[in-house]
Amino acid sequence: MKMVQLSDVCDIVSGATPRTNNPAFWDGDIPWATPTDVSQLRGRKYIETTARSISIEGLRSCAATVLPAGSVLLSSRAPIGHVAINLKPMATNQGFKSLVPRSDAVDASYLYHWLRANRKYLESLGNGATFKEISKDVVSRIVIPLPPLSDQRRIADLLDRADTLRAKQGDFLGRLGYLTQSLFLDMFGDPRQPQSRYDMIPLSSLGDIERGVSKHRPRNAPELLGGPYPLIQTGDVARSGGYIERHESTYSEIGLAQSKLWPKGTLCITIAANIAKTGILEFDACFPDSVVGFTADPATTEYVRVWFTFMQDHLERVAPVVAQKNINLAILREFPIAKPPRPEVEKFAAAMRHVKSIRQAATRYHQLSTELFESLQARAFRGEL
Repeated sequence: MKMVQLSDVCDIVSGATPRTNNPAFWDGDIPWATPTDVSQLRGRKYIETTARSISIEGLRSCAATVLPAGSVLLSSRAPIGHVAINLKPMATNQGFKSLVPRSDAVDASYLYHWLRANRKYLESLGNGATFKEISKDVVSRIVIPLPPLSDQRRIADLLDRADTLRAKQGDFLGRLGYLTQSLFLDMFGDPRQPQSRYDMIPLSSLGDIERGVSKHRPRNAPELLGGPYPLIQTGDVARSGGYIERHESTYSEIGLAQSKLWPKGTLCITIAANIAKTGILEFDACFPDSVVGFTADPATTEYVRVWFTFMQDHLERVAPVVAQKNINLAILREFPIAKPPRPEVEKFAAAMRHVKSIRQAATRYHQLSTELFESLQARAFRGEL
């Protein structure tokens, strides 16, 4: 397969920002993209709207350029490698090295998929002390495989269809979270509204609440890590989707000795960084004092877990700010929670077990579709499709 530099098949365009202290330069008719606009697409291919826009005067005041529709926006810093195709003409800030494909040489969708598949490579090209950035000259010299246009379009269409399947399965997983909240609202009402149906009691009345343990300083000392005991951090809880099924770090015997092993079924509640995010342990694990463990019977634990999904924003607002926001145990223990009759809590927990089984099956299918998509990407750009 022929290999070409991007500069051979694209015009490479940098962005710019008009002076922010001149109102005449802003809120015009020209969409103006930032890397945040592209990253918020969360893998969607096309960008049509942006958070801000600039005027003709703003465009003329700086080195920004209006990109034609069908260009490939490539973020070149903070972060590197986010990519999208614009559906309408737009300008960008200086965080892009955008690509305007030459229509007789390269298909925009093919280029989009190649860049997306090679994000780690693009990140490796970044330079800079304060933050990494790839320059226009570096982008121009990037070499890509280039089959005939007809093959490019066929490959892009195949990857589009595989990516659409993967995205639909991801959307389904997201909707399961809404289903969980809908069931809670139907059975118990909105916890954010004044309650008249049930007695209000302190959260500590429903179970035991204890802070995680990590006595050693520094907490990341090498001798603490790398053993057989799962170590759950705030990020693991925040990403769990309600059930902590994986972990990135482990404790050694030394790490365990200065911590505590919490049993499967414990509800982990973050009290620093990510405030009041929750997840139920699917295995025994340790966690530091930035996480609180709530232990109760399984039905009560499920009820409290979903209750937190409604109250997380409120708890984050009331969290004191020191070096970073955090909730202390006193706030958490005394926080009022409605106490429904036991049969209702058990009925809700049974429904959650069913939703969980659906979620686990959907997660497996999503993982398989992701593996299929990544395999297709690799084969496509090796010339095997």
